[in-house]
Amino acid sequence: MNDQQLADRVATVRAFNRLYTGVIGVLNEGPADAEYSLSEARVLFELAQRPTTRVPDLRKRLDLDAGYASRLLARLETRGLLTRERCDEDARRQVVRLTSDGQAAFGVLNARSTAQIGGLLSRFSEFDQRKLLTAMSTISGLVGERRANPALVLRPPRSGDLGWVIERHGAVYAREYGWDEGFEALVARVAADYVDGKGTARQAGWIAELDGERVGSIFCMPGPDAKTAKLRMLLVEPQARGFGVGKRLVDECVAFAHASGYSAMTLWTVDLLAAARHLYERAGFRLVEQEPVHEFGHDLVSQTWRLEW
Repeated sequence: MNDQQLADRVATVRAFNRLYTGVIGVLNEGPADAEYSLSEARVLFELAQRPTTRVPDLRKRLDLDAGYASRLLARLETRGLLTRERCDEDARRQVVRLTSDGQAAFGVLNARSTAQIGGLLSRFSEFDQRKLLTAMSTISGLVGERRANPALVLRPPRSGDLGWVIERHGAVYAREYGWDEGFEALVARVAADYVDGKGTARQAGWIAELDGERVGSIFCMPGPDAKTAKLRMLLVEPQARGFGVGKRLVDECVAFAHASGYSAMTLWTVDLLAAARHLYERAGFRLVEQEPVHEFGHDLVSQTWRLEW
């Protein structure tokens, strides 16, 4: 990234920050006689999420200074909205819980917040609402703290998924290996073949999701003869690597081929895709053929791998 690119990107982030803080400011204004400050409302919201909360955990979630947190909790305790007591597991620590009045106060604040955000969303069409929520999810996933064990789900392709598979193959391989649009065209032809064979009992596809976000794909399709299946369009997004997505996809594809009556499976790849090659080797595939080729704008070594059972 050169200096001008950095400056342009910084300017874009700053412009977004100004817009975003303006929207949040409107949502946080509330009525003129609002009885809770923003900080107090945030504490009530956090405490309402669980029966008890340790004070250090609350400070970490809200990024509060120890002295400020203590004064904030004291004010809310004086108003009868929460209680503080020693932690059973560690007497040096305090735990906090909302009182019945605190729960009631949270209910009012939550209803008000729901109405405000609902009002904001109502300005947009259903399509634009989905775009907005998807963009928010993307930002949260990139800059937020990702769960150590996100939920991995494999599901059949739905409308729009094949277009995503084609686009992501083209984008990922162009960025990581500099491949030209010829590769995207190849994936598009394979996807078209899959659609042409829709309803065939001996082919299937899977889309991998991590916490509801599409991050990978794989397809089992008929091969050159009735006994051989082909593994096609394996993809794992860069941000999803390290969570076992590729292994799950390959295992699922091989298991389907085996259950569908095939006795072998083949796949095509190139030698520089080391991570994919490792997955294939772990699944039992063996290299049976390779040759130099010029594809996608580069000199590559084409490889055919085969698994028999």
